[in-house]
Formats: sequence, structure tokens, C-alpha cells
Amino acid sequence: MSLPAAYAVLLLAIVAEVIATSALNASDGFTRLGPSLITVAGYGLAFFCLAHTVRYIPVGIAYAIWSGIGMVLIAAIGWIWFRQTLDTAAMVGIGLILAGVLVINTMSSSVGH
Repeated sequence: MSLPAAYAVLLLAIVAEVIATSALNASDGFTRLGPSLITVAGYGLAFFCLAHTVRYIPVGIAYAIWSGIGMVLIAAIGWIWFRQTLDTAAMVGIGLILAGVLVINTMSSSVGH
């Protein structure tokens, strides 16, 4: 697998994790079957893709990107879809996480560009 393909698989892992986490909220503590099944399948796919990604991208870098972007997307979905509020501290923290992901991907020699 090439490095661009590894990043594509990492992107798929992120999307699967975001879908799974959104469904987790809708599962109501695993009391609703449909969202519960989506949660389990989504996390399974996310970890499968992440496991393949770390064969080509250092695990610390892959996990930082996966968790950082996933958290930002989940916070945005929670804000837009579930009407959850974000205070100033939360928005600053999300901005710092995004900045960290950008620094890793644009300046770190740990990632083969």
C-alpha cells in the first residue's frame, strides 16, 4: 500500500468512527437495535482500517490524526445534529486539536510526505 492509500484508509477509519459514535448517541445505551448495530459495525470497520493504516504510518501519528479529526467531527455533529452547545473553552480546545493535526501533517518528519 502506498502512503496516499494509507491516508485514504485512515480517512475511511475516521468516517467509520464518526458514524459509529453518532449512532452510539442514538443507540440510547444500546437499547435501540438499529443504532446499536451501526455502532458495533462502525467501530469494527474503524479499527480494522486503523490496524491496516499503522502498517504504513507510525501508530502515534495515525492515532493522533484519527482521534483528533474524529473528535472535531463528532463535536461538530453534536453541535449541528444533536443541538449540543460548545462554550468558548471547548471551541478553543477543538481549534488547538486541529492545529496539532495540521502541524503533524505539514511539519513533522515523522510522517513520510
